[in-house]
Amino acid sequence: MKKGKRYRESKEKINKDKRYEVKEALELLKDLPHPNFDETVELHLRLGVDPKQANQIVRGTTVLPHGTGKKMTVLVFAEGDKAEEAKEAGADFVGTEDLADKINGGWTEFDVAIATPNMMRHVGKLGRILGPRGLMPNPKAGTVTMDVKQAVEDAKAGKVEYRVDKFGNIHVPVGKMSFDNAKLFGNVIAIFAAILKERPAAAKGKYFKNMTITSTMSPGIKIDTGSLRKELK
Repeated sequence: MKKGKRYRESKEKINKDKRYEVKEALELLKDLPHPNFDETVELHLRLGVDPKQANQIVRGTTVLPHGTGKKMTVLVFAEGDKAEEAKEAGADFVGTEDLADKINGGWTEFDVAIATPNMMRHVGKLGRILGPRGLMPNPKAGTVTMDVKQAVEDAKAGKVEYRVDKFGNIHVPVGKMSFDNAKLFGNVIAIFAAILKERPAAAKGKYFKNMTITSTMSPGIKIDTGSLRKELK
């Protein structure tokens, strides 16, 4: 597919053979031509793991210190006191079977779904709808929990989930182009530290094989992961 003029101009500014320190990469990213909307900034990582092996799955969550820049719409499956707790914490939709029926009808106008464990009898039936959209509540992601208040607050604050795909890749948002570089840098460090912490004991050799930062419409800029390790020390 032929790339547009803006993309080609951006690519000419990037040294494809260089791995940039993250602060340098952010400055370069800001210097590229961009469209007239607030693009999402993303990290793309290739890890030295074999996702076919259960003991080499890299999956987790972290709250970005400066948020994602997106207003998160949160839905909670809960009843009684937990439903009230969800509403007080700022959940946008709270219910039980009524919400399940609505979703079964094709409605998915929310970004995060949270459920108390006893609600999974209703939620479990929605797997074919929620699963492919990455919306299925999951204990490992902290979205099946009795601590509804914390889960809602984390989701609203910019909690992101990451999971290695079948090719060993992770794609995760780290903010918006409107963020200043200090905020983007803080979010990048948070994601890098979280994924580093999740390194499987069974993974051998180089863990971070490749890492790029990009915006919605820009080419990727390669990151020197060694420089990020130094920032963590």
